[in-house]
Amino acid sequence: MGLTDTLVDMLAASTESPQRGDEGTLIGSFWCHDCNERIPISDERPDDAPRCPNCDAAMEFERSPSTTGCAC
Repeated sequence: MGLTDTLVDMLAASTESPQRGDEGTLIGSFWCHDCNERIPISDERPDDAPRCPNCDAAMEFERSPSTTGCAC
């Protein structure tokens, strides 16, 4: 029953959570728009923005996808 098993597996996979990994609840991310580097923030927002590890530019805070102005 290869086709039946494939369909069952496909339907089971479609109900799995797309949130993989253990990032916890994200409040947003710091982004470097020059080189697309992302640093997720799961606790409270720090006072100072981090520097980009690739180009050393100041990174910009953007909120999580569950809020307006998402960091998509």
